[in-house]
Amino acid sequence: MSQPLKPYEGLVVLDAAQGIAGPYCGMLLAQAGATVIKLEPPKGDWSRGLTSRAGSHSVMHTAFNRGKRSLVLDLATPEGQARVAKLAARADILIEAFRPGVAARIGLAPEAAKADAVCVSVSGFGQTGPYRERPCTDGIAQAFSGLVAVNTGADGVPHKAGTLVVDVVTGISAFAACQAALAERAQDAAAGRPGRRRHLDVSLMQTAAALMVLPISESGLLGRMPGELNTPAGSYPTKDGAWIMFALVREEEWVTLCRTIGRTDLLEDPRFTDFKARFANKPALIAILREEFMTRDAAEWVALLQGARLLCDRVNTPLEFLADPHVQAVGAAPLLQQPELGALPFPAIPGFGAWEQPAPALGEDTDALLAEWGI
Repeated sequence: MSQPLKPYEGLVVLDAAQGIAGPYCGMLLAQAGATVIKLEPPKGDWSRGLTSRAGSHSVMHTAFNRGKRSLVLDLATPEGQARVAKLAARADILIEAFRPGVAARIGLAPEAAKADAVCVSVSGFGQTGPYRERPCTDGIAQAFSGLVAVNTGADGVPHKAGTLVVDVVTGISAFAACQAALAERAQDAAAGRPGRRRHLDVSLMQTAAALMVLPISESGLLGRMPGELNTPAGSYPTKDGAWIMFALVREEEWVTLCRTIGRTDLLEDPRFTDFKARFANKPALIAILREEFMTRDAAEWVALLQGARLLCDRVNTPLEFLADPHVQAVGAAPLLQQPELGALPFPAIPGFGAWEQPAPALGEDTDALLAEWGI
């Protein structure tokens, strides 16, 4: 393994965000070497109160705040606002996730930051527009963007994704934009140009739309919802009560599938001649395949289809993922020892690797930070 990537050593991040998206951006900056000060109200980040908890820690808070230092200030007081203004004026990166307009009232607007600071504002619908103050969550962003509409289950009901995909990808997107802004700042410094603030507007709505780039673009082109990409790809129950999933990306893979499962008769059926025809006759085809896949256990089907070089695997639970020998062999989810909570498996960050620094207890660094910064 190569040495850890630490390009941002020496940079100071003031992370005033709560929840997932903004804090995840801050955590990625911490893993990249930055000193990240997590600013919290006296009651703490609300994520400390969700998921399994012990003391001031929760699994959710730990997942997105590892490697930070916790500073508690009451921004409802003049003293708290005066102190945070001094911090903001010295931070290289400022992250906030308040409703648009709130940050300015409490001294965390971009204008409060250094002249060459990168300021990241995370919100539901963005800093401008008629919905700028509308509250938003991961699920609401999924619904608004169309992500729920294209995730219709076998029950015919549109569902949100079972994990907080928009929140997490918003954090990753904020991190990516922040890196581009830091690269520009470095270019300015190298060329002797005066520093300038960069304000990044990162919203859950725009992230959800980016995740939906293909259906949004094609729907806009056609003026209607496009057909599915690869019917009958998807998940199927098997004899032992488990599920498998397979995907098809080429027409010849349909031929291989039919031959592998012993249903070459389907190749002669005019309803299933190509992707377009199979989509038009999806209910009939799914019924046939569901009956077929119920004749063997999941492991048998996975071995058979993978043996034919088809894209197929078992539908795992998170616990089954953790127990998989490949996951264990590559260290895909190493254990983190989090005070009070205990040992938790956290997936390694793609490209960066494991991040095994614990998350701070509420306000555990307040006195030290106030002394170090002279505030």
